[in-house]
Formats: sequence, structure tokens, C-alpha cells
Amino acid sequence: MRRFAYLLAATAAGLLISANAFAQEVTLRLHQMLPPQATLPAKGLEPWARKVEQESGGRIKVEHYPSMQLGGKPPSLYDQAKDGVVDLIWTVIGYTPGRFPTTEAFELPFMVTTGEATSKAFQEYCEKHCADEFEGVKVIAWHTHGPGLIHSKTPVNKLEDMQGLKLRGATRVINQMLEKLGATAIGMPVPAVPEALSKGVIDGATIPWEVTVPLKIPELVHNHTGFAGENGLYTATFVFAMNQAAYDRLPDDLKKVIDDNSGVETAGLLGKAMDEGDTVGLAIAEKADNTIITLDETETARWVDTATPLIDAWEAEMSAKGADGKALVEEARSLIRKYSGGS
Repeated sequence: MRRFAYLLAATAAGLLISANAFAQEVTLRLHQMLPPQATLPAKGLEPWARKVEQESGGRIKVEHYPSMQLGGKPPSLYDQAKDGVVDLIWTVIGYTPGRFPTTEAFELPFMVTTGEATSKAFQEYCEKHCADEFEGVKVIAWHTHGPGLIHSKTPVNKLEDMQGLKLRGATRVINQMLEKLGATAIGMPVPAVPEALSKGVIDGATIPWEVTVPLKIPELVHNHTGFAGENGLYTATFVFAMNQAAYDRLPDDLKKVIDDNSGVETAGLLGKAMDEGDTVGLAIAEKADNTIITLDETETARWVDTATPLIDAWEAEMSAKGADGKALVEEARSLIRKYSGGS
């Protein structure tokens, strides 16, 4: 009897150990640049991680490391995923200028509508045109933020007010746009913006409303300029990616969990989180009694006309590399219309 009881207890203990080992079969480390309370980490990446954990039955655990806690600088994030330093990253694609040229079609002026619609369009576009540029990672989603606008120490009421302004831009194309519009463009990752504003290194920044919240932009500048019509001044593009080897090591059922949480719907959810953050950011600036400027259609048309040569130049640059730049821009616009409810 004692022997039977001993065997039963040993078997139960073994099953418990096996169950615990089974419950946390894989730990994935997610690394990104923003503080955890920022919109995308809090409303996008964290819900994604919890959903993956739940759908895996607890066999996948996602450890989230915000604010570059695992080391390096924001431009190194993509290579951290590609090289297997971490398992998952989220980053701005344009932090490595010229490395992902086909994605830049979506950064061109006056393309973006909402973050959700433009993100879905960007995902479909990248699945077709950009996959080769991201070889070595498993892309969870490509996405964008909502309409970017100008946040400045002095008001920008017309195109001439851009002359001489030192403005932060996120990417090569956005900086080219700012130069075309008359400003002095200064590229830097978004976490560096508050200190640069405080020290007078820049006079303002181009970012969407949602990013102004964690950076406390409405406290640092008191003027915010947007545009008439359905298309915002610009958007930045992002990639949420997984180390390919880490994905390949997963058993098929766990690969399916990742696959089920990848693609156009995931891109849309990330873009939607950005849109919801925009509403919060605008409300905070309004509560602070800051100056909210929306340029009328006539003035906005002047900006569009001034920025258009940049689009022509990008098309020519891509065509010189063997791609049909004009066709890429036309497809980007068509996909944005499709997901924005246009024809």
C-alpha cells in the first residue's frame, strides 16, 4: 500500500513538473524605445503580448523591455531582432535611412488619412513589395501612425513661417520634406525630442498627437499646426518584427499563434491605437489652452504644391534603382483610399 502511495505521489509530482514546463515552453523578449505608458506600448504591444500568451495556453511568455532597457540605441533595434540579440522588436523603419527604400512611399507628404486605414494599406503594400528588404526577420506587422503635424515654439500659420525653423524629423524622407518646405531639418529619435526642445537645439518637432503625451510636448511648446482635408502632412512607418530563428524554433501550433496575430488586422489594431492616442493628445493640448492651428484649404494647397517635387524626386530615385517609383506611389495611394473607404 505504501509503495502504491509512493508511486502515485511520484507520478503526480512528475505530471506537475511536466505541466509547469509545458505551461511556459517559450519566453520571448520584446524590446522597444518608448516608455511603457506611451500609447503604442500600452495600447498596442502589451495587449498583443497578453493575447499571444492566452492563445498559446500559457506556453508562450512575452517579457516586455521598454525604453531600451536591454541596451543599444533606437536605430539598433532592427538588427537586435535580426541578429537574435532579442526575440521581438518594435521600431521606426526610417531610423536606418536608405535601408528599406520601398517603404518610403508611405512617408511622402500628404498621403496618410488615419493610422488604422493607412496601417492596413501599408501592411498590404509591404507584403507585396517590401518582404525582400526585411529578410532575416518574421514581420508581425508593418504599420503607421496617424496624421503627423508641426508642434512649435512659434506659431506656424503659413508656409513662410517655416523659414529658418529648426524642426525635428523622424526619417530621411520626412527631413527632405521639411527642407523643401523651408525649415532646417534635424533628424533624431523621438525619445531625444524633449531635451532637444528644452536646450534650444530644435524649435519644434513633427510628430503625431499621440506621441506628444509621453514626451510632454504641450508643456514645452504651445503651438500645433495641422492641415485641411483628409490627408495629413506625413506619417512615419514602423515594423513589429520577430527574430526568424526564434520563430522557426517554435512548434507548429505555436507558430500558428504568432501567425494568427500577424498581418493586416494586427497592423490595423496598432494603427487604431495610435488614432485613439491622437484624441488624447489633442485634448491635453486644448486643456493647456495651447494654440491649435488648422490651415485652411487654400493655404494647405500651397504646402501640397511646394512638397510635390519631393514626390517626383522620390519616384525618379526609385526608378533609377530599377523599381517603378511612380507605380509604387500610385499603389500606395490606391490602397490608402481602399482602407479609408474611398474608391
